[in-house]
Amino acid sequence: MSLPIILCIDDDPQVLRAIVRDLKNQYREQYKIISTTQVKEALDSLLELKNKGENVALFLSDQRMPDLDGVAFLEKAMQIYPDAKRVLLTAYSDTDAAIKAINKVQLDYYLVKPWDPPEENLYPVMNELLDDWHQSYRAEFRGIKVIGYQFSRSSHAIKEFLAGNLIPYQWHEVRNDEPCHLMQINNIDTKDLPAVFMEDGSYLLSPSIKQIADKIGLTPQIKHEVYDVVIIGAGPAGLAAGVYGSSEGLKTLLIERKAPGGQAGTSSRIENYLGFPSGLSGAELTRRAIAQATRLGTEFVTPQSVRNIRQQDGYNILEMEDGSTVTTRSVIITTGVDYRMLDTKGVADFTGAGIYYGAAMTEASSCTDKQVFVVGGGNSAGQAAMYLSRFARSVNILIRREDLTSTMSAYLIDQIKGTPNITIRPCSEVAEASGTDQLEQLVIKNLVTGETTTEQAAALYIFIGAKPFTDWIALNIIKDDKGFIETGRDLKTNEQFLKVWKQERDPYLLETSCPGIFAAGDVRAGAMNRVAAAVGEGSMAISFVHKYLAEVK
Repeated sequence: MSLPIILCIDDDPQVLRAIVRDLKNQYREQYKIISTTQVKEALDSLLELKNKGENVALFLSDQRMPDLDGVAFLEKAMQIYPDAKRVLLTAYSDTDAAIKAINKVQLDYYLVKPWDPPEENLYPVMNELLDDWHQSYRAEFRGIKVIGYQFSRSSHAIKEFLAGNLIPYQWHEVRNDEPCHLMQINNIDTKDLPAVFMEDGSYLLSPSIKQIADKIGLTPQIKHEVYDVVIIGAGPAGLAAGVYGSSEGLKTLLIERKAPGGQAGTSSRIENYLGFPSGLSGAELTRRAIAQATRLGTEFVTPQSVRNIRQQDGYNILEMEDGSTVTTRSVIITTGVDYRMLDTKGVADFTGAGIYYGAAMTEASSCTDKQVFVVGGGNSAGQAAMYLSRFARSVNILIRREDLTSTMSAYLIDQIKGTPNITIRPCSEVAEASGTDQLEQLVIKNLVTGETTTEQAAALYIFIGAKPFTDWIALNIIKDDKGFIETGRDLKTNEQFLKVWKQERDPYLLETSCPGIFAAGDVRAGAMNRVAAAVGEGSMAISFVHKYLAEVK
């Protein structure tokens, strides 16, 4: 944590050197002493320091300065740091101005030059003021700060991106005093929100995800002209492939369009993953996997989308969303699945403003002491309900079936039964969502009786099944009728197989109908839809990549 700051300003360099020398002799271990002879430089520095989250404990300003007198400077400085102590450095002839400043800028003290000896005339005063400041001092957050409206789609997208990429940030609702203060001192209008303040003090207004990623260095330049393997999708399968690919000496690139971890990465608690008897969060699993993969040499690019794959002269050319291309000898597709949309009146209007697909853990705290709803009966829905129960007054799980036994793991069903503020609502569905700027009410329909009730709802979390993310694939990669990628021996039952497969050998177990292109995890037809299974397939895919690369040398 950085030290609090004492800022000194005096247009006389000799006096400034003397006061800085004495302050450093006494306070260098507890405070950072900065100084300047220029008023404009001081004010510009204060704004930058505030945006970076630095703490200023005390201003010490000379009264007689050509650009701006000391009292006027303190007036401007206190707009940025209202809690900092204020000391005026005066000559005997300026004492009247100093006395008036006590009321005008709530001056804490004025020192008369010269202050020698400092042990008698400087340090006792400073000690008392700094001790008083420390009583109410709370260290400011050092890192990315996001300012916006709670129920804003763009704000939600930014929070989800940062959280998904395991980047610490602090959220500020514009109705609170502090973000309004930051907006005011930086002249930011509400129409320009959300605003994202970076660690260096700079900020972006209404930024795109790509702009944020570029600013924080998440989109590094592609290092190699040709990769041995490129993995598309950084869910559990993709991360496992990245670990094994790089550890076995392959030039490995991992590309993710949103955030690493996939659907598993949004899970609040995974309790059936081997080796973690107490369970672990999806974010923790993702963090460990990324650290492991990058340490072993996997290059990681996000957010970046692949819009097409074409094969040319024995290589795979990946065409990226930004127009660039990546050349690789083999490809592993691990793009996973997307949540299906709920096509109900009003749902689209409030998506990102009270209605969320997936866990949306970033919004859970806003549901404190309120009523929320979860739609879906699978494990993801159950994990989300358990997590939300820590915050919400009541959590209602809406399912179309009579119970959860056929769709959810037994351990989760038992946990839900033992959680008093979770209610399972069988044979129910959402008939309509309504509100003004955010979700406020849901119309719930009983599928047996046909009766409807209108209920207050702070949030709705939707888990109604998933569809594979394969619409972008234009190559002759065979998919089943639901869009999942066919692989291995299952390809031979497809009537299109012989038309596109021209190799003398049969496809490897995880190989698609295009030689050298593999699929693993939930995107693959017949996958088990379990984290452990996805990890196993991702690591197994690398062994088939080795076989393929050996035969095409």
